[in-house]
Amino acid sequence: MGKYYYTDTGKKRRKMCRLCGDSIEKVDYKDVELLKTFTTERGKMIPRRISGNCARHQRQITIAINRARSIALLPFSRKS
Repeated sequence: MGKYYYTDTGKKRRKMCRLCGDSIEKVDYKDVELLKTFTTERGKMIPRRISGNCARHQRQITIAINRARSIALLPFSRKS
């Protein structure tokens, strides 16, 4: 049971970790633009099954988001 998505033509393709594809070894909490892509508009973290990240990078993203939130680089929640 892998992570798959369907293309416009109906073909099944495997999701790939974006960070592995860009050969990013370590996720930095100061890279706010990268971290914003892994949060929803309400400020929640996007789960691994939806984002397609590998387990290693998802753990790094979680730690980096929590660190960025604690020093106020990212908000805990967005105002609606």
